[in-house]
Amino acid sequence: MEENCFCGNKKSYTICCKILHNNILKTETAEQLMRSRYSAFASGNGDYLMKSHHSKTRVLEDKKEIIAWAESVTWIKLEVLETTKGKKEDTEGTVTFNAHYYENGKVNILNEKSAFVKENGHWVYLGLAD
Repeated sequence: MEENCFCGNKKSYTICCKILHNNILKTETAEQLMRSRYSAFASGNGDYLMKSHHSKTRVLEDKKEIIAWAESVTWIKLEVLETTKGKKEDTEGTVTFNAHYYENGKVNILNEKSAFVKENGHWVYLGLAD
């Protein structure tokens, strides 16, 4: 039996984030996109990380560096703390989360409030929210 998805949902990766990794247009909410990006970090899926990043804030040259860092740590869990807007009918939203990971012998927590917008009809990561 396949383990739960990296993003923390009780579904398997195959029927959770993998569907979004294969077709970003299936992402319906900002939180779903954020969870799928966490799964992409946890699985080293740099192509999805680039595709799910807004075209104006995406730096393609960073792809190798991002993948190298994502694969150098052990991802432990994701906690979604707050979601503002970001529903199917919205065009923008924020998601505040804690991403727990193990690096250099200790557990670290990345706490972030991320901004998401719709671009070309689907959700993308814009950057850090105010």
